[in-house]
Amino acid sequence: MAETADDRLRLLIERIERLEEEKKGISDDIKDVYNEAKATGYDAKVMRIIVRLRKMKPDDRREQECVVETYKNALGID
Repeated sequence: MAETADDRLRLLIERIERLEEEKKGISDDIKDVYNEAKATGYDAKVMRIIVRLRKMKPDDRREQECVVETYKNALGID
């Protein structure tokens, strides 16, 4: 039996809802890890920066660091 467009739409919506719930759960888990790190003396803000930097390609990271240095020099920030 062929599934109707309404059935297909309902299945897609339900799938999205399940994935949204999983995403929320994972987000909560990540938040818990940052809180644990903070409780043991680590700086969660710096850890978030490091995680973001590790996701970048090395060339993109170097370019960003170079641009930041250029801006800091222009503003007289050490």
